Amino acid sequence: MATPERQIQDRDDSRRTIIITVAVIAGLAIAILFYFLMRASGGGVVQPTLAGAIRPGSPEFAQYQPNIHLDVPDAYESKRALGDIVMNLQTTVRNFTGRTITGLEIKGMVVDHQGKPVNQKTVVVIPGTRPELEPNKTMPVQLMLEGMTDSDDRANIKMEVTGFRLK
Repeated sequence: MATPERQIQDRDDSRRTIIITVAVIAGLAIAILFYFLMRASGGGVVQPTLAGAIRPGSPEFAQYQPNIHLDVPDAYESKRALGDIVMNLQTTVRNFTGRTITGLEIKGMVVDHQGKPVNQKTVVVIPGTRPELEPNKTMPVQLMLEGMTDSDDRANIKMEVTGFRLK
């Protein structure tokens, strides 16, 4: 005896519905997993520090910091496929201290209209980019700030020396 045509069609429709439902659920699960992985990866960033550096508040910092000149920084903004905004900050460091800089820590930040940081990052550029910066020499410095959105109030950029070591 042959099975009725209607029973075969119902079985095919139920299989198709199950396959589509499982595919949609799997797609949602993968999207949620990627969302949480992307959020978790940005939260544990540790800012580098320069060991044994001369810091703000010390008399040496007040003496030498004005002689470590940073040019007015430039910023290049771009949007990533993830939806966030990345800014590349660039400046030139000029050493007028009369001594060789063996360690240099610089903080770059994007500030809002009230001068409060929207995003900031500290980088150790010496040692790193170069082993040292001799007197009356220059060096380009670049850092990247990630994770900003269109709704962030990005009014200005700043870069400042936060620590250094001298020879």
